[in-house]
Amino acid sequence: MTDVRPALPTRPLGGSGLRVTELAFGAASLGNLNRRVDDATAHAAVHAAVAAGINLVDTAPFYGRGLSERRVGDALREGDRSVILSTKAGRLLIPDASVTEQEECDGFLSPMPFRIAYDYSRDGILRSFEASLHRLGLDRIDILLVHDIGRYVQGDAHDGYWDQLTRGGGFDALVSLRDQGAIRAFGLGVNEVQVCIDAIKVAPLDVLLLANRYTLLEQTPLDSLFPLCVANGVSVIAGAPYNSGILATGTRGAGVPFYDYGPAPAAVIERVRRIEAIADAWQVPLAAAALQFPLAHPSVAAVLPGIADARRMAQTVDLYHAAIAVEFWEALADEGLVRADAPVPTGR
Repeated sequence: MTDVRPALPTRPLGGSGLRVTELAFGAASLGNLNRRVDDATAHAAVHAAVAAGINLVDTAPFYGRGLSERRVGDALREGDRSVILSTKAGRLLIPDASVTEQEECDGFLSPMPFRIAYDYSRDGILRSFEASLHRLGLDRIDILLVHDIGRYVQGDAHDGYWDQLTRGGGFDALVSLRDQGAIRAFGLGVNEVQVCIDAIKVAPLDVLLLANRYTLLEQTPLDSLFPLCVANGVSVIAGAPYNSGILATGTRGAGVPFYDYGPAPAAVIERVRRIEAIADAWQVPLAAAALQFPLAHPSVAAVLPGIADARRMAQTVDLYHAAIAVEFWEALADEGLVRADAPVPTGR
């Protein structure tokens, strides 16, 4: 008997008029994140996502110093261009012959001969937008996100970059691009809550791509950020639902699992072990619970895992569709493993 599944549901993205599928495709891995992926594998992953009904693909200049954008553009030109494309701005790629494929840079093993220069000013945002169009080889970008603004990445340099984005005209450039119809929506692509709160207060954002911060392991956006999103009509794309790995792999494999781009601390490993025990009792795949959990919140328009190949894409679709009993979520809440005020899925 053929397994026939319904089309992926869509949700509105802020006030942009766009509707995105609940499951999106994150293309960081296509920039050779932690391991090399060949062009054919990368293209097949994008094609598999589109074939599965996914309509939102997210990339960035940072991912492999342009490699992910190039591969995403190549794949999309080969197929249906109705896909909603998201990329990012804030880093310019400067040609540099000293950069070689043998060098690991920020986790990427890329042959692209560029170095990174941060620029969140009006000129920097516009230059980044034009350069992304050229790398993608496409005639439009639907969503443009300010990438990695905030102290989580920038540390003490944040104040200067924030000044570029605000008084230096970076946000003004994004508003202008949206008003001209060059993009449909803009926002931030970050790993921290506070800068999202700050940005909503000063700019008419459509969307936040918030990675690692609204997951089975952390629900701090419930305190201030999500109420602010509701009040201002800002949608959230929940990126990195596996917290960089541990909620996909669990704790039982060889080696120390990854959490937030590094080895997981002991307290996180112990918390995941407790979640795993409940998942075992209810016969729930840990990764399925991690993927589905963020979608229960009304502010979340889509969940965005990173996908490296077509096989992983098929597995992710299975996890998205996996049936999870309501009692599983109740057991997590009873044990204090998810916040009592966190919405949970009501079953599939």
